[in-house]
Amino acid sequence: MSGRLIAFEGGEAVGKSTQARLLAERLGARLTFEPGATELGAQIRFLVLDKADLLVSPRAEALLMAADRAQHVAEVIRPALQAGVDVVTDRFIGSSLAYQGLGRGLGADEVLALSLFATGGLRADLVVVLEVDDEVVRKRQASPGDRIESEAAEFHRRVVEGYRTLAEQNPDQWVVIDGDRPVGEVAEAVFAAVQERLGG
Repeated sequence: MSGRLIAFEGGEAVGKSTQARLLAERLGARLTFEPGATELGAQIRFLVLDKADLLVSPRAEALLMAADRAQHVAEVIRPALQAGVDVVTDRFIGSSLAYQGLGRGLGADEVLALSLFATGGLRADLVVVLEVDDEVVRKRQASPGDRIESEAAEFHRRVVEGYRTLAEQNPDQWVVIDGDRPVGEVAEAVFAAVQERLGG
């Protein structure tokens, strides 16, 4: 595979979708997202996020996210990479590690093993974690949110702290970007990180 895979991660309302789009445009990359980028994934997304009254256990949630990722890699990501096309994805393995592994308390190692099974061992070449202040998140967040967005503040605190821990543990693959700046400044910081880590 000659294409590069860049994943954007972070808590809710940190600007991932905007920055992923801007980077994909700049690189001429394939832009995608999780969960829900495939026909199967769209059905899984409805169950996991949009059906707010559905009771989903943490382990079932992790398995559903892994199923979405398996289909996403098979149908979208791997074919693009094999064709030499860079891929920028709004969420990937890091989301499962932070949300299900650390936020839900299932354990990062266990969830990583599940995710790597789902991707056939494929990892992102670079993981860009965006961070913003809690006050900014509250201002940006639409109300009401989806099932996970509506979780208690303590859950989201564990997720954010989880991302920081993961970034500290994987300094060669992960980079943390301050998102508390104008969109253009954040985009420049992201692009500079891509150039430094992956060569432009």
